[in-house]
Amino acid sequence: MKALEEKILKEGIVKEGNVLKVDNFLNHQIDVAFLDQMGAEFRKLFHEKKVTKILTIEASGIGVAVMTSKHFDYVPVVFAKKSKTSNISDELYHTKIHSYTHQKTNDVVVSKQYLNKDDHVLIVDDFLANGCAMLGLINLVHQAGAKVEGVGIVIEKGYQEGGAKIRELGYHLESLAIIESMNDQTCEITFRK
Repeated sequence: MKALEEKILKEGIVKEGNVLKVDNFLNHQIDVAFLDQMGAEFRKLFHEKKVTKILTIEASGIGVAVMTSKHFDYVPVVFAKKSKTSNISDELYHTKIHSYTHQKTNDVVVSKQYLNKDDHVLIVDDFLANGCAMLGLINLVHQAGAKVEGVGIVIEKGYQEGGAKIRELGYHLESLAIIESMNDQTCEITFRK
């Protein structure tokens, strides 16, 4: 998505430790109109898939998932919670996901009432780096006996192994922008062609 690459170059900040800061439009302050464009792009990329649910993980993926849902006739969005709260059912699917950004492991849960064997799931998230979150979400879908129809990522760090892992497992993975390299000294970002 050329518009996303241009927005990253214009508004993104490369920080030390391979961190791309895009929180001014994607995951702290949200540019809703731009997320709507991303949702439309995911619809184009997965138009042939039957999608009954969109799954993401809290919190940064929720905005993208909701705007993507709009373009899939408002199918329900389910987000995996990073901890069990007192108002969630005890009937849960569980997986452990290590967060690259926060350097901690979360016990991630989804209530069994929101994913089942009849679901066709599009997984959507803001970033893909080492693939831990995606593999965890895929695991939750499999626990439910549902089908993963595809994985949609806003920004993939192509120089890390996550994308390759997901593709090697045979999943239909589409990323709107794939970063080939970043340099925090020069602030240069190179995208995959």
